Amino acid sequence: MQIEFQSGNYSDAVCDMLAFPVFAGETPQSRSLLLLDKTTRGILSTLLSSGEFKADLHHTCVIHRPAGLKASRLLLVGAGLQPAFDLAALRQIAGTVARAARSSGCRTVALFRRSSHPPPEAARVATEGALYGLYDSDLYKTRDKEKTPLEKFVLLSRERIDRSEVMEGIRRGTIIGEATNFARSLVDEPANILTPTEFAERAWSMGQKVGLEVETLDQEQLEKLGMNALLAVSRGSEQPPKLIVMRIPGQEKKTKGEMYAFVGKGVTFDSGGISIKPAERMEEMKADMAGGAAVLGAMVALAQLRPRQRVMGLIPAVENLPSGRATRPGDVVKSLSGKTVEIINTDAEGRLILADALTYARNLGATGLVDVATLTGAIVVALGMVRAGMMGTDEKTMERLKRNSSITGERLWQLPLDDEYRKQIRSEIADIKNVGNRWGGAITAAKFLQEFAENTPWVHLDIAAMDLDSDGRPYASKGATGFGVRTLVQLML
Repeated sequence: MQIEFQSGNYSDAVCDMLAFPVFAGETPQSRSLLLLDKTTRGILSTLLSSGEFKADLHHTCVIHRPAGLKASRLLLVGAGLQPAFDLAALRQIAGTVARAARSSGCRTVALFRRSSHPPPEAARVATEGALYGLYDSDLYKTRDKEKTPLEKFVLLSRERIDRSEVMEGIRRGTIIGEATNFARSLVDEPANILTPTEFAERAWSMGQKVGLEVETLDQEQLEKLGMNALLAVSRGSEQPPKLIVMRIPGQEKKTKGEMYAFVGKGVTFDSGGISIKPAERMEEMKADMAGGAAVLGAMVALAQLRPRQRVMGLIPAVENLPSGRATRPGDVVKSLSGKTVEIINTDAEGRLILADALTYARNLGATGLVDVATLTGAIVVALGMVRAGMMGTDEKTMERLKRNSSITGERLWQLPLDDEYRKQIRSEIADIKNVGNRWGGAITAAKFLQEFAENTPWVHLDIAAMDLDSDGRPYASKGATGFGVRTLVQLML
């Protein structure tokens, strides 16, 4: 899809559909709507007075052959309360518009700018939203696929705006939007297709396209390094484990300043191992690599955006299955850090692979750590499917991440990390055990990871409730969300 910018009156826009956001509480007599109502000969007054259209967020109404407009259709789209209309809401509106236009059989749509946000940022997030909205999770459907593609999405403004700045915003939005959709496509892949080996190959292939350096450590290398916590998870599977390491070429010359390491959980399928999960909804465990997909998507975007700050990405990729070779509850392994771990529950596998990956990132020189993982069901109990959990020792970075939520739309909630929680994961025979009791499970999982972050500033994002959307939204299809890509990219930008 081509994304363009045009300036001029919306009444002169030649397109299949003109999208006009309407805020809650506005009336046809409001200054911003008065001209539209007059131009369309009172159609806005009729729709609002009859209640056929309400300006609730994402509510839409299509008017065919609207009087006074060159557009074939007028789409009124509810934008909610104007004070709450942040960049995240603009991104969603753009997605709603793209999906509504496509479902109406349109090939061109123009979204009229009504926000007060800086034009480059508004162009960026609207572009992200349009691309996000057009993604569908029907990777393997042979029938009933959307047949009419949306060919052109126009950002339309009546004001005089620096065109070069807006086009730069569109460029950045295209990079981030496509990287997010790439991450979503990985999460939507079935586990028989996206094995750890295939995950590494797709990372390498995409790296070749965007200028991202990708190195993959195989089982023999992991064994020589002593990554026994990671290897303990993959023992039950015939699929060999991989550790994917990504760097942006040229950044190695930057010897000064911080270097972030993004570490993403890459369990391509999680049966629970010997501590096997219930059968109900186990098919969703193909998405247990969503944290790894988010890290890969972010690194793909950053390789093109070239941040000033140094950053690397690591994805420990494994499959967790039961077999005669699988790790047993009660087994003890020695991690890369030298700390010994008693494995009480083999379904608490994500923290094991992250433990070795965090240690390896520190060994590579990382001065700041951010891990992203579908780590615990406990975080879903605590926060539901609205926010991801955030914990860590790097308060400065966590504050930045919270502030960025109004831009990224990926909402976070910080949980405590008091030392008292550490008591639950004390082991009688090893340095630490991989689970505590049922209380504060998301926090004790983070306390486990803290042992391996050690003194390096570290942030943990538990996205277990945010990786998949089973209902779909007006601005997005059902399936993978790509949660975390925008958060990581915005942190670097």
